[in-house]
Amino acid sequence: MIHAGSAFAAPRRRDVAAWRALAVLLNAGVGFHKSCCGGPGFRPRTPREVRERLTYARRSATPVARALVRFNVP
Repeated sequence: MIHAGSAFAAPRRRDVAAWRALAVLLNAGVGFHKSCCGGPGFRPRTPREVRERLTYARRSATPVARALVRFNVP
């Protein structure tokens, strides 16, 4: 069991793509904890967004958890 954080909102039960993206985030150690100024920030919601950030992490040698929470990837 993984503690996702207090700002976690589960995807719809039948949204398999969102659950796959969520599994990658949680296994990489990305949580959904509230910060002092609002929610947890950007989190990818689709497998395509996850793939883009994983490719960026691989090419730039950025840690995966940090790349996954980036809003824009070059």
